[in-house]
Amino acid sequence: MTSLPPQPLSPLDGRYRAAVAPLADYLSEAGLNRARVEVEVEWLIALTDRSLFGTSPLAEGQKDRLRALYLGFGQEEIDWLAEKEAVTRHDVKAVEYLVRDRLSSLGLDAIAELTHFACTSEDVNSTAYALTVKRAVHDVWLPKLRAVIAALKELAEKHKDAAMLARTHGQPATPTTMGKELAVFVWRLDRVADQIAANDFLAKFSGATGTWSAHIAADPQVDWPLVAREFIESLGLGFNILTTQIESHDWQVELYDRARHAGGILHNLATDVWTYISLGYFAQIPVAGATGSSTMPHKINPIRFENAEANLEIAGGLFTTLAATLVTSRMQRDLTDSTTQRNIGVAFGHSLLALDNLQRGLGEILLREDVLLADLDANWEVLAEAIQTVVRAEIVAGRSQISDPYALLKDLTRGRRVGATELAEFVRGLDIGDAAKERLLALTPAGYTGLAAELVAEV
Repeated sequence: MTSLPPQPLSPLDGRYRAAVAPLADYLSEAGLNRARVEVEVEWLIALTDRSLFGTSPLAEGQKDRLRALYLGFGQEEIDWLAEKEAVTRHDVKAVEYLVRDRLSSLGLDAIAELTHFACTSEDVNSTAYALTVKRAVHDVWLPKLRAVIAALKELAEKHKDAAMLARTHGQPATPTTMGKELAVFVWRLDRVADQIAANDFLAKFSGATGTWSAHIAADPQVDWPLVAREFIESLGLGFNILTTQIESHDWQVELYDRARHAGGILHNLATDVWTYISLGYFAQIPVAGATGSSTMPHKINPIRFENAEANLEIAGGLFTTLAATLVTSRMQRDLTDSTTQRNIGVAFGHSLLALDNLQRGLGEILLREDVLLADLDANWEVLAEAIQTVVRAEIVAGRSQISDPYALLKDLTRGRRVGATELAEFVRGLDIGDAAKERLLALTPAGYTGLAAELVAEV
């Protein structure tokens, strides 16, 4: 058997690439290296802006040409770094050499020794990861999550009055509305999305073991912690002043735990909608030319929700691993985080793919209100709750002598189907006031939804 031409091993880089491509700008190897170049360049500018070690601030034109190293980062730089890393066996050192090489071509050799000045690799890495993850989350992943929430909210408002049989424990239960049930997911997801939006993105810039030792040796008169803080905050990041060689990754643990939490809610949504489709509550809109089954022509399979379910499980497993691994570093530094962090894009990729499928799936379903109403009409026994509650109120008010209303309704309805006629007859024979009796006789399963419709306004 001959070998295939080079192929992507991951489905994220093959079958699903179009859906997750925007993440590659940030969370790919090239995206990380571009951010590393950005950090190195901005650190050079920060040092010279302060005229440290006899330097002078660069002219604006010189700064623009320097910043073009990362703003125009492309295939030439990607190839250059790959060749250099094959020799250095160190990715950050390769980036340092790239910046030095470009400084020479820009006529800035005089400040070449300020490249990567007093930095450990993790100063650059922690900053670059914070930049890339923040941008990926805020520019790509979070907007897609918000789009799913918006689609859900639109459906919730559209179907706020659509009465539906609830199924607690899978059994017929007090009716609700489809809109209210979807609004529950909107409320849950909005809350977690806001937490993710407010998540810290922290970096450190304090040298080999977090002590600024080399900085102080070079110039003990400079307030290096202040210089580092101002530099990191100028990049739009939070500053971690107390670290080992690495930034402790706690902000990443918090982020991935929250992303996993959001994924769990979305997984719940996917399985619920799948079940509603199975019950016939939602009809799926046929897609022209699509095949549901290779042998059963009639089928429209709920593939969007099944794909989302599977990818959320993969993403959740990866987010859990990221959070569990990154919270620990042996002594002042070990390298377990290096390989682990290279999979951040994989975790968010599977999550983004799930979000894309959910957004599409929610736009390809139609509510079958006739099915909902038929289901309700076949389950009049769910009004037993209303009847026994009204009887209790009548007992308290002194208008009834019934001794155990719950047991009375349990005997009538538990494990039995009771229709409208039987319930009406039962209510007419109750020892309760006329007004209460009239309210109960007017009830139907479809009308027994309480404040469900009004609750949709809470999202």
